[in-house]
Amino acid sequence: MNDLALLLTPEGRALLDEVRDTDPAQELAVATRLRREHPAELVSAALGQARLRQRAVAKFGAEDARRMYFTPNGVEQSTRASVAAYRAGRMRELGVTSVADLCCGIGGDAIALARAGIRVLAVDRDPLTAAAARANAEALGLTGLIEVREADVTEVDTAGYDAVFVDPARRGGRGRIFDPEAYSPPLSWAVATALGSPRAALKIAPGIPHEAIPAEAEAEWISDGGDVKEAVLWFGTGTPGGVRATLLPGPRTLLGRGLPDPRVRPVGRFLYEPDGAVIRAHLVAEVAEEVGGGLVDETIAYVTADELRPTPYASAYEITDRLPFNVKKLKALLREREVGTLTVKKRGSAVEPEELRRKVKPQGPHAATVFLTRVAGAPTMLIGAPAQPPATAGGSS
Repeated sequence: MNDLALLLTPEGRALLDEVRDTDPAQELAVATRLRREHPAELVSAALGQARLRQRAVAKFGAEDARRMYFTPNGVEQSTRASVAAYRAGRMRELGVTSVADLCCGIGGDAIALARAGIRVLAVDRDPLTAAAARANAEALGLTGLIEVREADVTEVDTAGYDAVFVDPARRGGRGRIFDPEAYSPPLSWAVATALGSPRAALKIAPGIPHEAIPAEAEAEWISDGGDVKEAVLWFGTGTPGGVRATLLPGPRTLLGRGLPDPRVRPVGRFLYEPDGAVIRAHLVAEVAEEVGGGLVDETIAYVTADELRPTPYASAYEITDRLPFNVKKLKALLREREVGTLTVKKRGSAVEPEELRRKVKPQGPHAATVFLTRVAGAPTMLIGAPAQPPATAGGSS
């Protein structure tokens, strides 16, 4: 707490600007030099904050990260700015003008909501975290829309707000928490609070079992750049029981239609690897229908088809070879094709990609992708490359 107070002084702000781009390898030399002119405690706080800001660039972008204030947990647990902006945009589309942001952390979601024109009450019970959220609202010029309150979220009256947003803590002293009732506050409390509000969004871990999702909620899984970032339970959207997968950038949203599981069929010319959000949302059937395909195995989320139908919800590969799992045969094939760049993907296989790569020792100018999986229950290797959409005919007259 004292470190943040020091950094918010004029001397602290100036020092933060000075050490902003410090290379971690040069920290000791920089600290030794700066301690001749500044208190050691301030120098240490500034260099620590500079490290956090550098880490935060990946989530918040350089422009915001170099102005914001972070705690170690805040960098680790805060929402990526692109995801927060998408969620805030959806809130705005639902007609929300004010939100009680409960468990606000360092204020990443509150910032996105305020930038969408939504008034925010940001609440966190940790004094340092709340202070960082307050400093961030000020640093980004959003104090007119963000009120930060240090309080226990379970004691906050949210009656005057159009919606609540709850992001329970999902990490404890022993690391990540998987039981939703062990969240802080528990998921059951967050759901009860959501049901008492006109609209609500609860941020949860993407691995939540579908059976743990309340019937009143619409569940959405969000990925950014192919990485699944979170799941959100929405209340008050008019689609209770709905399921969707949203891919960023975009956004592109695939809506669940309650389709039955796809049929299993022989491996065709093309293999589709659904986005992780699609798989988590159990919407592989919707992708299979879109591309006119079926599954390679009833337990594996790879879709195969005979023709190429590009879709934003899955990556397409053209398959050239199918072999029973055999390292020697794969090594011989790759040597014959002069493959030096090998991408290894797996689903339903215990083999580690790096281990396989070491054994086959790829060499040569060409590239290939090998899928280690099961086909109709049998361990199989599918070899291919990213599918190239056919060139459209063109010309001038």
